Amino acid sequence: MKEQKILVGNIRVNVKIAGDGQPLLILHGWGGSSDSWLKVQKLVALAKYRVIVPDLPGFGKTRTPLRPWSVTDYSNFVLKLTEKLELQNFYLLGHSFGGRIAVKFASSYPEKIQSLILCDSAGIKPKLGFKSGFVFTLSRIGNALFTPKIFSRFKDGARNFFYLFIRKYDYAKAQGVMKETILRVLEEDLMKELPQIKNRTLVVWGRRDKLVPVKYAYDFFEQIENSKIIILPKIGHSPQLEVPERLAEIIISFLRFEK
Repeated sequence: MKEQKILVGNIRVNVKIAGDGQPLLILHGWGGSSDSWLKVQKLVALAKYRVIVPDLPGFGKTRTPLRPWSVTDYSNFVLKLTEKLELQNFYLLGHSFGGRIAVKFASSYPEKIQSLILCDSAGIKPKLGFKSGFVFTLSRIGNALFTPKIFSRFKDGARNFFYLFIRKYDYAKAQGVMKETILRVLEEDLMKELPQIKNRTLVVWGRRDKLVPVKYAYDFFEQIENSKIIILPKIGHSPQLEVPERLAEIIISFLRFEK
């Protein structure tokens, strides 16, 4: 295992690399880092793969972008990173927020990757139910009410409450540029991108995922033509931390089928 800094544009990116062989690039979730994939990275590397896990901009040991980024910005960053690393025909895995980026990348640059793994992936914008729809309406009214200068200092607190109420905990915890970044990210629905993905795809999900419920796993599976699905019973949103050995076995089995 080696850890190094790679300059991508104006950002010095922290990257962990383990093993030799066909490259697998792993994109971690929001609030995570390369550290959260350390066990899986080591296990997959032992199976003769070169496993690369960067700290995405704004996370881990990689600094925050100077301006708010969208999913497209992160996808373009991944493209530049792979060019720096001279990766060709590599495997791509995205978890949660990293799955959003992986979906955007695979639909934009299918020729760059050999196959795709989506692990408890975000990216499909949930439809508002009655409760969240009602709160959303209140938030729009509140936004108008807080516009006058006298009330403006309460606006961030009200927005935080709204996003906490609809389970967007990451928004409430984000700071500065990353707060606006997550707003851009959450607003984008990647459902329309899924049929454009032609690479062989594995959808792997924890049945007890409360952050991105398992029903979305079937949406990914149904919308991506050349895909298979594995549901992990009794597992939540982070299989890489809950059952790293089992997840590594699944990844290795999927990748070996490609050879």
